[in-house]
Parts: sequence; structure tokens; C-alpha cells
Amino acid sequence: MGAAYFYHLTRAPLEATLPMLLEKSLAAGWRVVVRGTTPDRMRWLDERLWLRPEDGFLPHGVAGTGFDADQPVLLTTDNAAPNGAACLMSVDGAEISAEDCEGSERVCILFDGNDPEAVQHARGQWKLLTGQGVAAQYWSEESGRWEKKADSA
Repeated sequence: MGAAYFYHLTRAPLEATLPMLLEKSLAAGWRVVVRGTTPDRMRWLDERLWLRPEDGFLPHGVAGTGFDADQPVLLTTDNAAPNGAACLMSVDGAEISAEDCEGSERVCILFDGNDPEAVQHARGQWKLLTGQGVAAQYWSEESGRWEKKADSA
């Protein structure tokens, strides 16, 4: 069973943090599914990923636009992983289950620390997942760099 890593975004926005995590995942040899809640938001993220510097190309695609199974990074609102992803990243409060964690090497849950509802939702996800035996880590960038603040193990 993979672990769930919670990323509390307080300094850098999602569009800055997500590419960093995607690059690390791809470097580990993992395919990734980024699960969001609305198609509009996934298209917005798609645009942001294409706007990266020339030396930072991140191969990716939006689900349903063709060749989903071939995408190293697939942006979707669906629960499926047609690209055989080893890593699942949840954004904007997209639901994650213990089964998602069981079927992944790693699950990353990114949430906006400046949004009280997002923080409360992430707390609920932590309780649910750890209550079902999923190992979880909580990471914060509050100090200016990423630090592990909690570990359920």
C-alpha cells in the first residue's frame, strides 16, 4: 500500500508546486494522474503546465483529448488511471480513498492552506485515510522550505 502525502500550500500556489512534484515523480519513473474536481480547472492547469520555461517541459495531457494511456501525466476528474499511473495527485479537494492508496506507490494531496474549507477538507481526508490504515505524512512549506510536520506511522 502506498502512502498519502499531504502538502499544505501556504507560500507557493498550486501552479508552482504541482510541476515540482510532477518532475520528481517522473524522475522516479512513475506515471502520474492528477485528479481534480472540474474539467475547467483541469484545462486551466493544462495551460499553466504548457507555460513552463523551455527547459522545463512537462509531458502531459488532459483526459479525453486522445492518447490518455500514453500520457506520462494525465489531468482528469475521473477515478480511472488509463495511463497506468503509479502516483496519484489530488488537487482542489478531489476525493481519495484507501483503495486509491492501496493501488498507488504514492498519493499526494495538495491543498490551499489559505482556504479554511480546503484545510478542513484535508483534515477530514487525513482522519479517514489514517483511520483505514493508510500511512500518511503531512508536509508544510510555512518556513519557506518543505518540512515534514507529521507522520502517522
